[in-house]
Amino acid sequence: MQDRSTFLNDARKLLGSRGFTSDAELMQPWLTDWRGRYSGAALGLASPANTEAVSAFVKLCNRHAVPIVPQGGNSGMSGGATPDSSGDSVVLSLRRMNAVRDFDVVAKQITCDAGMILQTLHELVGEHALRFPLTLGGKGSATIGGLVSTNAGGTQVLRHGTMRAQVLGLEAVMSDGSIFDSLTPLKKDNRGFDLKQLLIGSEGTLGIVTGATLRLVPQIGDRIVVWAGLSSISAARELLLHCQATASDALEGFEVLPRHCLASVLKHLPDARSPLRNEHEWHALIELVTEPDDDGLRALAETVFADALHQELLDDAVVASNEAQADEFWLLRDSIAPAERALGPAVQHDISVPVAKMPDFIAQTSPQIEERFPGTRAIAFGHLGDGNIHYHVLAPKGVVRTEWENSDGKTISAFVHDRVSEWGGSISAEHGIGQVKRDELGRLGDPVSLALMRRIKVALDPDDQLNPGKLVPLAKGNVSI
Repeated sequence: MQDRSTFLNDARKLLGSRGFTSDAELMQPWLTDWRGRYSGAALGLASPANTEAVSAFVKLCNRHAVPIVPQGGNSGMSGGATPDSSGDSVVLSLRRMNAVRDFDVVAKQITCDAGMILQTLHELVGEHALRFPLTLGGKGSATIGGLVSTNAGGTQVLRHGTMRAQVLGLEAVMSDGSIFDSLTPLKKDNRGFDLKQLLIGSEGTLGIVTGATLRLVPQIGDRIVVWAGLSSISAARELLLHCQATASDALEGFEVLPRHCLASVLKHLPDARSPLRNEHEWHALIELVTEPDDDGLRALAETVFADALHQELLDDAVVASNEAQADEFWLLRDSIAPAERALGPAVQHDISVPVAKMPDFIAQTSPQIEERFPGTRAIAFGHLGDGNIHYHVLAPKGVVRTEWENSDGKTISAFVHDRVSEWGGSISAEHGIGQVKRDELGRLGDPVSLALMRRIKVALDPDDQLNPGKLVPLAKGNVSI
């Protein structure tokens, strides 16, 4: 191991007092993941101000053989931005890089630094009657670089697609410090591989995203948000099919949650109240939108939900009377994760199966888990419209968090992932692999795909400098990639 004091001195000289610290108290908040499952140690916390500084810092780390853990808003769900316990690596934060580089209102494109906060981007483009069509509960902390690196999803994927569909151009610093610049968007470009797509979703293991050119869409002209009560998850699927058939492209979001989730949120948010008077086994949150100057949404919504009631596709429903109430409905949905976390230990699964199979998957798998692991409670909620359900299994009362998560919790996760694989799904729909699911990907992933991933990792990061121990499973019997 090389002299770390020399590295620390060189890092301070390179980045300055604002750009680098090894102060344990200042680093502490960034060494634990959002869920509190992983905590690590680091030589220092680097916060470069621009891409050139990132490049220079990566080259410095190479000279001293210091691994780098890239980090955006530290709001990930898979431990992908948390260093290990060795203390040999540095955390590279992109939060200082939050500038807009170019904004073409006519072309509906914006180029920004990787550290820009998602909510800030929403507000900025909204001032110009535009919007960035991706949102999620952590929009107040999630950064563009983190969203790109994990190929984030959210509640608008049904209409607009994942982060991959929003990225028109990309800039990244590679493991040798070179700068990959593909920020200029071209509708047609056949000069070989689309390398930016390789970096999207790579979780900082192939390159450090420093900037992105993003597509924007017109601000909506009007929206209607509906909260519906349902008897079952199968009924929710039937209502989804009805909305897709009758509302078509106006259907922007379709989220589902069971009674347990709503009760947890109402307990977690003292001022919140249930949108419906009576209790229902399942709930659906539905959003219809229209483009500016289109005043036909109200009539469309009346047709969609009047027909749904006539066909007995829902038990009850309420339409948000104004924007404030619409936001209140969405707050209930966005507060599920923190509300469930407040209840105690749980293992969370970000899974997808074919949309048509999801109701049967939930109906069959949940009783199996609760019977096999007495005292647990299986909870499914999320983006039914795109086949992505967040599948949480709550621990029995009285267990010790870490002990349970590392014993029964791991057994439960393996059971869930086995079922997902049997149903032709994915063990990671939008949160990434990180370190939470790396070994499970190695156990269940397609051998050919895994081999290709390892080859790409070795080709682009031969010394395993970038986010070591994340995403890419090690080959069986090997101690290195």
